[in-house]
Amino acid sequence: MTLGETKGLILFTKDYKEKDKLVKIFTESFGKLMFFVKGAHRKNNPIGPAILPFTEAVYIGDFREDGLSFLNGSKEVMAFRKIQEDIFINAYATYILNLVDAAIEDRTYDPNLYHFTYQALTLLNEEKDAEIITNIFEIQLLNRFGITPEWTHCTVCQETRGKFDYSSKYSGVLCERHWSLDEHRYHADPRAVHFARLFSAISYDKVQDINVKPETKVAIRQLIDELYDEYVGIHLKSKKFIDQMKTWEETLRIPKRETKNQTDSESNL
Repeated sequence: MTLGETKGLILFTKDYKEKDKLVKIFTESFGKLMFFVKGAHRKNNPIGPAILPFTEAVYIGDFREDGLSFLNGSKEVMAFRKIQEDIFINAYATYILNLVDAAIEDRTYDPNLYHFTYQALTLLNEEKDAEIITNIFEIQLLNRFGITPEWTHCTVCQETRGKFDYSSKYSGVLCERHWSLDEHRYHADPRAVHFARLFSAISYDKVQDINVKPETKVAIRQLIDELYDEYVGIHLKSKKFIDQMKTWEETLRIPKRETKNQTDSESNL
């Protein structure tokens, strides 16, 4: 048992008996922990705001190596308000947090992933492009599942420019000259592979205005789905919800003004 405090991000909560809750928190100092929160449903419980979904805070309590940990208090509570209020942004944030929960074991110390997750949620909360922020997260999270594709150059000749496709046989990208070496390569849209290569190395600190054509986003989604189906094999309800959401979100969201002749842009990536 460790008495102390740590920053943390709420992963999910669930009711426990009538008045209590179990709260899964991704902590900066101790990894993912499940906490028992007594009287969480009381209206006057001071810890209430700190255990709402999409919240970061400094949590004070007993951090245990086995079983449930216990929260005694919180401070510096910061809610991601836009994520909490917008069903579309909420969906992508939920999926990102579900991926984190699936990618590492409980009590695995991983401050780099904590910071990466915080950055992703911050950008979503700032209403940056939710699809692209999520795509970057998915590509870079592959290594937490033990998957390290070679994105930087052709796995055969080390070429770094031109059109590429992904090859499971070679565990990375092949340049156009070597596509014939793998008839079972993904046959992905070269634009999608281009952005996947870019996303594998980009820092969220460098993400400014992102402008990707809708058809390119579809191709990126198909590529990442194929990678996750082949290598990771998880089927999250939050991902299924996003897929379903795409069919009806345009009828509910107020259309944004679009510029004519929209093109893919990476100048600010």
